[in-house]
Amino acid sequence: MKINWSAREVDVFLALADSLSFRRTALQMHLSQSAVSGTLARLEEMLGARLFERTTRAVELTQAGEVFAEQARILRHQMDETVRRVQEVAQVQVGRLALAALPSLAAGLLPRVLARFAAEHPGVHLELFDSLAGPAFDMVRAGRVDFALTAANPAYADLDYLPLASDRFVLLLGRGHALARGRGDLGWADVAHLPHISMPAGTSVRQYADEALLTHGIRFAPQYAVEHLATIAAMVAADLGVSALPLLAAQVVQRPEVVARPLARPVLRRPIGLVRLSGRRLSPAAARMVEMLRDEMAALPG
Repeated sequence: MKINWSAREVDVFLALADSLSFRRTALQMHLSQSAVSGTLARLEEMLGARLFERTTRAVELTQAGEVFAEQARILRHQMDETVRRVQEVAQVQVGRLALAALPSLAAGLLPRVLARFAAEHPGVHLELFDSLAGPAFDMVRAGRVDFALTAANPAYADLDYLPLASDRFVLLLGRGHALARGRGDLGWADVAHLPHISMPAGTSVRQYADEALLTHGIRFAPQYAVEHLATIAAMVAADLGVSALPLLAAQVVQRPEVVARPLARPVLRRPIGLVRLSGRRLSPAAARMVEMLRDEMAALPG
């Protein structure tokens, strides 16, 4: 038999079990005595057992009523605990938030945002995976992360892409380089002949640089291609060449021996966006993190 009682009906029963008085129960629950009697009758019908013995002088729990009162108190506590825990998640008081991000974002922009989030929501467990775009998309698909921060729009039917911001390309030069002493923007055509140190073909940095410059008739042929930003910075500091990088990537490897100057003609920007499973809403914690990311990215120069 399907039992279909409400929390309100359980509360009325428990109030009557405690007071053993229809009058006091009616006052406590803001009901008429007939409404209390009707609630009790529905419960007894659903359970197939009398819960109270009623006489002109007293109301007493039956043996079945005593069992139901014991279990109903447990049930009511569990319902209250369920509501409390759900509200904690909705209010970003507890839970888990996992995200993947490009290494340049994970090392540069994200630590500041994560620190702010952790301070505001200490009960939420944070996980960060620094990863290239392909593996990050796989983590989104597998449910290992709530979302990924990447520079690439995946253009897959099972993934949604939400643009968040973009960062401008700058040129890293050794402090002793002749161009390091100037101010203002540098034109791509003016520095294309210099020995460049870049990331390997296939990375977002190379893809955006290659495609954008090709459309402007500028051939971009780096002399060195290395995978790690720290290696690029060390090579630039040693005057082995210059490096065109998005601002957030350049900020990760700031060091006294290296100077950054904005690149223009054309102004090249790397888009940054959020990737999540198609059609899936972000959790309250993930949505709050996105708000913080937007705030941080809004302060990016240029």
